[in-house]
Formats: sequence, C-alpha cells, structure tokens
Amino acid sequence: MDLGLQGKNAIVTGGSLGIGSAIAVGFATEGCNVAINYRRHDTEAKEVVGEVERLGCKGLAIKADVSSYADAENMVQAVIEEFGGLDIMVCNAGINWDGVIWKMTEEQWDTVISVNLKGYFNYNKAAALIFKDQKSGKIVNISSINGLRGKFAQTNYAASKGGEIALSKSLARELGKFNVNVNVVAPGMVMTDMARGIPPEFLTKAMDETAVGRFATPEECADVVVFLCSDRARHITGEVIKIDGGQYM
Repeated sequence: MDLGLQGKNAIVTGGSLGIGSAIAVGFATEGCNVAINYRRHDTEAKEVVGEVERLGCKGLAIKADVSSYADAENMVQAVIEEFGGLDIMVCNAGINWDGVIWKMTEEQWDTVISVNLKGYFNYNKAAALIFKDQKSGKIVNISSINGLRGKFAQTNYAASKGGEIALSKSLARELGKFNVNVNVVAPGMVMTDMARGIPPEFLTKAMDETAVGRFATPEECADVVVFLCSDRARHITGEVIKIDGGQYM
C-alpha cells in the first residue's frame, strides 16, 4: 500500500534510540528523508542515519537540546537547507525523573517539564511556522497513556505528557485550515532499552494491566506514526491514539 511518503522530509526528535529510531527507519522504509536530533548517543545516532541512507534516503543527525527554542529553530533551518524542505515533524524526545510529590525537588519538576513539554512547544512552533505558510504538513507528538490516566510517583512526567496532548489538540484547531494535521500517539509500556532497566516487579504489574499479555515493540509504535503522517490519514487530526495492548482500558 503506497502511503504517499516518497520524497517527503521528516524530523524526529529523540531519534537515536527506542521508539524514535524505529520511527526514523519506518519513514525511510517509505521513502522519506529523515533528520534526527539527539543529546548524548553519538554512536547510535550515526547508526540510525546509516540505516536511513542504506534504505536509499537522505539522513541527518543533529546534536541539539530540545528544551532550547534556538536549537529547534536552527535544526529546522538546517534540515530545510539540507533536504530542500520540511513536511513532517515528530516530537518524541523525553525524559522521566520520578518521585512522589512530597519528595520531588523543584529541579526534578522543572527539568522534566522543560524537556517534555517546552521541548514539544519548541519543535511544534518551529514546524508550524513552515507548515502554515506552505499550507501542508504533519505533526505527531509522542505522549503516553500516563498523560491520560496519571501515574504514581510521576506527577512531573504525567503533567508533561498531559500537556503534550492539550498542546496537540489546540494546535490541531489552529492549523487545520492550513491543511496541517496534528495528532498524538500515546504508548503504554514499550519494550525499549529504558524499559529493560525497570525493576521486574513493575514490569510484571504493567504486563498484568494489558489485555494482550505483552508489551508493544518500538516498530509497532512507528507503524502508527508513519500512517498518521501519510496521505491515508489526511482526515485525521486532533486525535490521541493509544498503543498499549489494552493497558489503559
């Protein structure tokens, strides 16, 4: 099935690992040129770019701080110069720094909100300025089911993820008349390297919450993101699509 993505240009934040790297490769599989940003994982970022190029597309890795609007603006301009345009923005970069609120420090709160929520504002705005003028574009923001339901010891993380959803719905209303779609993908537990570091008892509890008895793979998340950025999803906007095997249900 042709998704109409051949020759499109995409940015994926946090694209060096996990869900982000799977999204980048998923786009390249459909013929997209892909730029990723990353903060620390130089080797992994180069590997993702190598895989994108192996699939016959242009790849680009840019070291950038998502919490900096200047970095976001500079990255978008660099991608436009390298690829000749921008069609797709996927915000995926995020962190967690957990703790119950009576033990949470101001630094914990500010750091998570700055990366997870302000970071999404930075890249959404930078893309919106381009998409509004060219009257086309796709934005997908990666949130979490914990932004819908809350989570013990994650007030900062859940607040940031809920904020991403509200940001996306508002932006979908603002950009709809410019032929720009804005949607959210909200995964449950996904089997990434980060998840493998979670204590077994917490993984077991999360597994018990699912209806299908397993966690998602990064590639399963990527499939939905790629679809939402395709011509096949042109009448979908302002939606929150859970990929959780029934974990939220």
